[in-house]
Amino acid sequence: MTQPDRVFAKIARRYDRINAILSLGRERVWRRRGIRRLGPGLVLDLGCGTGTTDFEGRPVVGLDPVPEMIALSPVPARVVGYGEALPFADRSFQSVFSAYVFRNLRSVAQTLEEIARVLEPGGTAVIIDLGRPCNRFLRVIHRIGTAIVLPLVGLLFAGAPGEYWYLHRSLDSLPQPEAMYANGPLELEEVWRAGLFGFVYGAVLRKPA
Repeated sequence: MTQPDRVFAKIARRYDRINAILSLGRERVWRRRGIRRLGPGLVLDLGCGTGTTDFEGRPVVGLDPVPEMIALSPVPARVVGYGEALPFADRSFQSVFSAYVFRNLRSVAQTLEEIARVLEPGGTAVIIDLGRPCNRFLRVIHRIGTAIVLPLVGLLFAGAPGEYWYLHRSLDSLPQPEAMYANGPLELEEVWRAGLFGFVYGAVLRKPA
């Protein structure tokens, strides 16, 4: 089990509550903003966690590497697995959705290749994740803030300050989305930002038809 997997296994039952606290109740709004950019048809929820995302009537298959998380999901079709090796046939899905997963992947490039493989031509992938603000000064402020706030919240609400220190460090693990998704197997159509200083991003990608 990787370090991220151990982190999420430990906090699985408190994960959704802590997300709501840290986002001041906005986390579900950010997910909905991404969901509304998906087309109709079958969706792969990559890194589905506890399966709380509302896909607005679309059929969904959930995948997550952490059994303790996915065991809490109410979604009937759910699979334990990794984004780098999706256990699905080519062109199985019309859309892929992934929220707060990419900075914890072992390989972003390999996962994007797998997403492109399982998407139908013309299919959409929406990725929502956290990172640092673009502005250098705001990045410094944000880094100081998360170094204090995340372990404190982890201590108070999950009894796991060390796990939330890992989450603080994970925010520095990847480049900005405009660069990260620019030259992959999927075409980058849009990047939007939300949250304090724009530390939440959504990226809309499409498989060429």
